Amino acid sequence: MMTVIEANWVVFALALLIGLAVAWWLFGRASTAPRRDRRPDVLDEGAAPAQRNQALIDAAPAAQIVPPPLGAAMGGIAEAVAIGAQDVVEEAAATAAPQPAAGDDLSKIKGLGPKLQALLPTLGISTYAQIAALTEADLADLDAKLGAFAGRPKRDNWMEQAKYLAAGDVAGFEAQFGKL
Repeated sequence: MMTVIEANWVVFALALLIGLAVAWWLFGRASTAPRRDRRPDVLDEGAAPAQRNQALIDAAPAAQIVPPPLGAAMGGIAEAVAIGAQDVVEEAAATAAPQPAAGDDLSKIKGLGPKLQALLPTLGISTYAQIAALTEADLADLDAKLGAFAGRPKRDNWMEQAKYLAAGDVAGFEAQFGKL
């Protein structure tokens, strides 16, 4: 009986050693990720960026803007008072840019969101008639000015929508493009 116990201990010890060897091998392989011995350097991108940065560092500082003396500003105020407040107001009103007439509600055009509604008046477009009258050349010029929104007028059929809205044909618009 003693020999059976000793034989089992030998098998147990051998199985334990094999198990430890397999575990060591598995954990050893899992931790062998590729190692980076060298960190990237500025010059990895090439010498041009480093030369440009060095040129910026070596360049002379930009000129500083010096405000005019306080007395010069006071002279302008005294002159305005001497002319008279009414004359200054009339002159300012005469030189002010004329306010554009209130345009149409461009939000009714499908595909024309709030950012484009704010951008189009700065480009001189504020009515349906202006959009409906766009030619291919005007459309190409407008696309160049729309930036990230280039291609939207043609893709969303702004001209066709504007024709219906400029004519007041709400039924035709809704039949073609859906509810207002």
